[in-house]
Amino acid sequence: MSGVVWPAPAKINLFLHVTGRRADGYHLLQTLFQFLEIGDEIEIEVRTDGAVKLSADVDGVATHDNLVVKAAKRLKQESCTTLGANITVRKHLPMGGGLGGGSSDAATVLVALNELWSLGIPRMKLAEIGLALGADVPVFIHGRAAWAEGVGEILEPVEIEQTPVVVITPACRVETARVFSDPELTRNTAPIKMHALSLSGAGNDCEPVTRRLYPEVGEALDWLSRFAPARMSGTGASVFASFDDVDEATRVARRVPESWTCFATRRINRSPLLDLVTARPAA
Repeated sequence: MSGVVWPAPAKINLFLHVTGRRADGYHLLQTLFQFLEIGDEIEIEVRTDGAVKLSADVDGVATHDNLVVKAAKRLKQESCTTLGANITVRKHLPMGGGLGGGSSDAATVLVALNELWSLGIPRMKLAEIGLALGADVPVFIHGRAAWAEGVGEILEPVEIEQTPVVVITPACRVETARVFSDPELTRNTAPIKMHALSLSGAGNDCEPVTRRLYPEVGEALDWLSRFAPARMSGTGASVFASFDDVDEATRVARRVPESWTCFATRRINRSPLLDLVTARPAA
């Protein structure tokens, strides 16, 4: 699969409840993940000398701290392969936007290198490897919209409505750790059953804290809510709203203030990464 462009799609959280906190400090969540038709792009060239080299336009992230590099090196360690890779990441998703860009990039590298290095590691094992890198990584590896619990690793695939969506990211980068460590974060929302979920009655427990710490996010939510119910993805900074048709979403996207990043796309239940892997020719 030399020369293939591997997709690393964005995700959104249709709701996010914090239901508790484990003894190790990790928060227990309930959320609903869905993918977007937009994302980063990754190209990989196999090396025979075992080295992992990264080319990426990610400001403020040292190479050794990049999740893509960590993913490749962890997979090398787990598989004991002698192969390496040149990895090029073309970023389209905003950093600190709550769209899962770093986690998606890491998941795509794990899935792609499993193919390119001919490792044959089952998807469940890849998800276990990915979980050590970040709670959002497994959902990208499995590639299906999902109801999630635990720290985000207990996944139940779902089929939900796929609609046009407008995503806005104000000019700030939200630090997830800062939001989750805030003493005012709600951590005791009562768990709900998946079959009883009503998105109109569910929200994002991180929103009040993010609004206070990052007022720009609140401004974006308020602006977008003039056109459709707006929600925050993850801990922000990105906010989104769904629309009935593409034309309506496009009209709203064109009115977004120039100081904010914006795109109109579609929310989908199946990752394009999963489509690419399942459609590949047999070796």
